[in-house]
Amino acid sequence: MDSTQPARILVVGGGYVGMYAALRLQAKLTGEEASITVIDPRSYMTYQPFLAEAAAGSVEPRHVVVPLREVLDGCQVLSGEVTGIDHTRRSVTVRVADGHVEQLGYDLLVVAPGSVSKTVPVPGLAEHAVGFKTLEEAIYLRNHVLSRMDEAASTVDPELRRKLLSFVFVGGGYAGIEAMAELEDMARQAAPYYQNIVPDDMRWVLVEAMDRIMPEVSAPLASYTLDRLTERGFEAYLNTTLRSVEDGHVVLDNGVEFDADTVVWTAGVKPNPMLADTDLPLDGKGRLRCTTKLQVEGIPNIFAAGDCAAVPDVTSKEPDAVCAPSAQHATRQAKRLASNVLAWLRGGRLRGYRHAYAGSVASLGLYRGVAEIYGVKVRGVPAWALHRGYHLATMPTAHRKSRIAVDWALSLPFRRQVVATGEQHTPRRQFVRASNG
Repeated sequence: MDSTQPARILVVGGGYVGMYAALRLQAKLTGEEASITVIDPRSYMTYQPFLAEAAAGSVEPRHVVVPLREVLDGCQVLSGEVTGIDHTRRSVTVRVADGHVEQLGYDLLVVAPGSVSKTVPVPGLAEHAVGFKTLEEAIYLRNHVLSRMDEAASTVDPELRRKLLSFVFVGGGYAGIEAMAELEDMARQAAPYYQNIVPDDMRWVLVEAMDRIMPEVSAPLASYTLDRLTERGFEAYLNTTLRSVEDGHVVLDNGVEFDADTVVWTAGVKPNPMLADTDLPLDGKGRLRCTTKLQVEGIPNIFAAGDCAAVPDVTSKEPDAVCAPSAQHATRQAKRLASNVLAWLRGGRLRGYRHAYAGSVASLGLYRGVAEIYGVKVRGVPAWALHRGYHLATMPTAHRKSRIAVDWALSLPFRRQVVATGEQHTPRRQFVRASNG
């Protein structure tokens, strides 16, 4: 690296790790020291812990995303998809938004493209299911659930009505439980507006391959959560997998079969498959092999963190344990990564990442929640308040915090807005129909 020229820092990914690391770097580095370029297909970071509330209408969807260009005004933000990394040439291949391909050189690289939904070859899954990792999926699900209720209220076919009012969630981790609980809560509040739909008409089904839900918390708290969901009428099938969902017909491996028009897949994540098109060392699960200092093994000028990185968990008693793919790890790793990048550029000492587990919080709908903070278990309204308070505190920018707080304040005297705006998914349909009229 030419010490007389600013270091070229490329950040692949604008999610938790990419955005938080770039924020810290732009605040600490001068233009003479480095130039920073952040590459991501989206121009915003999604605060995923609020996706369930955005889907249920508790917060405005636009308020749970942070525009990268707004907060990274000291960086160049490039809208594009990284399709390959060639470390031998210190080059990154990017398909830019307009379709052309660029080769970008770097002196220091931060690899944080995050993860994608981990799917399995289930017949009909690709055609009939939807994930729950993006804002677009959250908005779609909100509109979809409400539109199923609209159609069910209008049909005279009892079998079709049962299918429309059956909602299946595959995966019992935090994402699946929160999404299912919040959407059921929204649908329950919407039911009184339909003369011929009551909450008991709806069927909410959870399918989980493990023998418990929410592995992020202790077994007793997970059991408590499952009991509360069962009391609300949820059907939970543990030690069960989805065998097929062709033509909307759900078949489980325990012999249960039924029709459902909504299948949500939240059964885990996997590293961004782009990493396979690199010459960087990967582990058996496709993650970048990293040191505790968040450097890619054997490559001191490439750093990585978050869902795509296998970072040793030095607090675990298990041999070869790595940090779980969670927002809590990603945000904390981003700070350590940025500090180590600064140290590497300035000839300082790099420090290892060590995570002190603080706990977990989860919302189960309005005024319901579970939490485990430093081993203390909290349930009900206090846990729900902890969930909101913690995530409001960690939400980036005072601007976004204020808007979310206002959304919550307005929800106290007023009900959620329960209207499906499904045509936003096909906005040209009416215009095309009129044009062909």
